[in-house]
Amino acid sequence: MIFYFMLGMLISVCFLSLSTLIYQTSIQQSDQKMSAFECGFDPLSYPRSPFSTRYFVLILIFLVFDVETVLLLPILSKEITTSHPHVMLSLCSFLFILLLGLMVEWYQGALEWH
Repeated sequence: MIFYFMLGMLISVCFLSLSTLIYQTSIQQSDQKMSAFECGFDPLSYPRSPFSTRYFVLILIFLVFDVETVLLLPILSKEITTSHPHVMLSLCSFLFILLLGLMVEWYQGALEWH
């Protein structure tokens, strides 16, 4: 029993000293080697680079219309001809609101890339 305890303590001390040794050698390396690598980005540049707000608005519009399309797919998977009239009315009103939103975004110029 004491043998296994001593063996466990020896292995623990070996791993602890090995990790300390690795840590000490990594501190001695330069900061450039320790920085995270991101493809195409200079790690020494200012992290808050400006981005186009137009692009952000376009992505938000895409997400809204994408979610509406996902909500529309289960309705279209059913046979519309055998469904009740209120389902057809709700489908038409949903499509009308979707088309109206698209027209408003188009009129405001959010879909144009300048």
